Amino acid sequence: MSRVGKHPVTIPAGVTVSVADGVVTVKGKMGEDVVAIRDDVTLTQEDGKLIVTANNETQRTRAQYATTRALLNNAVKGVSEGFKRELELKGVGYRAAMQGQELVMQLGFSHEIRFPVPSDLKIETPTQTEIVLTSHSKQRVGQIAADIRSFRPPEPYKGKGVRYKGEVINMKEGKKK
Repeated sequence: MSRVGKHPVTIPAGVTVSVADGVVTVKGKMGEDVVAIRDDVTLTQEDGKLIVTANNETQRTRAQYATTRALLNNAVKGVSEGFKRELELKGVGYRAAMQGQELVMQLGFSHEIRFPVPSDLKIETPTQTEIVLTSHSKQRVGQIAADIRSFRPPEPYKGKGVRYKGEVINMKEGKKK
């Protein structure tokens, strides 16, 4: 069996979980998340914990068993604490600012890039070269961060571009004479 799947998901105070028709709804202070449960796993709720069990021992079922447990854990953690991803802008003249419901970035192009902020996500710019994304959905935060990074990924010669905070870019050596 899976090492991840056998651990129960603890439900913190202030989070409500309801199971109905193969769908788990998790509500907390950060929002609401919905997780679909496959037919080959069973979910039980007891003593403030969610326990996922596999219905049979096929390889696909064992994989879904661990995946379901991880999705439930992310949903519970997301609605109680939330997820955060930080981006850095490196380069001369690279900057970002919030203007209403749009993230406006200057990334070395002849035009500025306007990125509309989704309603389920919160974007902040503490400085001109930092972008902080927060939401209750881990998948959503990661996807939007990847979309913003894709406008100008870091290049390997000078390191200019949009990068995740703490990301290490392997720098290449330039031309030699």
